Amino acid sequence: MTTTTELSATTLLRFATAGSVDDGKSTLVGRLLHDSKSVLADQLEAVERASASRGQQGPDLALLTDGLRAEREQGITIDVAYRYFATPRRRFILADTPGHVQYTRNMVTGASTAELTVILVDARNGVVEQTRRHAAIAALLRVPHVVLAVNKMDLVDYQESVFAAIAEEFTAYATELGVPEVTAIPISALAGDNVVEPSATMDWYGGPTVLEHLETVPVSHDLAHCHARLPVQYVIRPRTAEHPDYRGYAGQIAAGSFRVGERVTVLPSGRTSTISGIDLLGEPVEVAWTTQSVTVLLEDDIDVSRGDLIVPTKDAPGTTQDIEATVCHVADQPLTVGHRVLLKHGTRTVKALVKDIPSRLTLDDLSLHPHPEQLVANDIGRVKIRTAEPLPMDSYADSRRTGSFILIDPADGTTLTAGMAGDSFATPVPAKGGPGDPADDEGWDF
Repeated sequence: MTTTTELSATTLLRFATAGSVDDGKSTLVGRLLHDSKSVLADQLEAVERASASRGQQGPDLALLTDGLRAEREQGITIDVAYRYFATPRRRFILADTPGHVQYTRNMVTGASTAELTVILVDARNGVVEQTRRHAAIAALLRVPHVVLAVNKMDLVDYQESVFAAIAEEFTAYATELGVPEVTAIPISALAGDNVVEPSATMDWYGGPTVLEHLETVPVSHDLAHCHARLPVQYVIRPRTAEHPDYRGYAGQIAAGSFRVGERVTVLPSGRTSTISGIDLLGEPVEVAWTTQSVTVLLEDDIDVSRGDLIVPTKDAPGTTQDIEATVCHVADQPLTVGHRVLLKHGTRTVKALVKDIPSRLTLDDLSLHPHPEQLVANDIGRVKIRTAEPLPMDSYADSRRTGSFILIDPADGTTLTAGMAGDSFATPVPAKGGPGDPADDEGWDF
């Protein structure tokens, strides 16, 4: 039995599943959980009862992740189902994402923090439009590792030629998108072939099973080596007799590390100070790093508020009001040129205006449709945005956390678009009152 001490020494892999409707994503995840002995007895009993009530002979492993009643009734995944499991070699957080084109937005959510994406393909249907869309999203989100799981091999008589043709087509497409690594695995999630245990019927395949690959794929956690960034979420002023002058700036470190004595800059104001202390879980520490939630204390009493970004002075990014980015539009209402939106970056939300939509990606041949004027649900394209206030935004290629943003409808708070800032956006912001200073027409014309 794996002990807590042994688990603490293992690495963590976040991964997501994606694919078209009925490709078997939930069944694959259920098979992973079941065959890796990660399902509690009462959970399995509940699945067996639900399966029996639907007239099925054996347990429907897809029900281990399709937790919503609407999902069970419709037989499709709607929401992103997050599950945790562990093996002696590694800990996992998985996101089982929907396959229906209507819920592509949820795939964006599930893959945004993933280090690996498993894209399923039905061996009978091959690569379809939704397969290409999921590959494009994985490429845009810069997911380091992509697994192509060619499922339902039992329904094509386990033919190697079928698997080889699909793997070749998908790998060629993913390579054009810039996906750095594709690992193709033939599986049958229903029968368990090459999921946890090697298949006895596909002796022509000599590669790893899905679980073996998940356990051994390199995990870099490269955010720890990125430019250090701390979005301020909350200003702490306890005003107690013990700490009458305490002023701390709390938030989760988005990238890199901070240490006591380090010179830092607060953006977008540009004011500088030195870190005089770092509190972690109520205790002072000398250094803190990515994903830790901390409170930073500064030597100088400067104006810092929610939405500001604390960065090392020697490594401060430029600020800009003109952002060019690749986006995936996730709302039912179109995004149009001239659209007034709210842009949320880290803990800061500002008014913004869509100035231009230079292109839209055509998934079939990866060509660009110039100046489409609008993006509709599930479209991927390039946009130019003007913000009311300068933002310290990194390139998404440098940091997935501080190079990303979302566009929000100011009327009802609906998330419209997920954006990834490009490399050529960082233009200097004009001085207040100088050429290019935004006009204040109800705060929207910038």
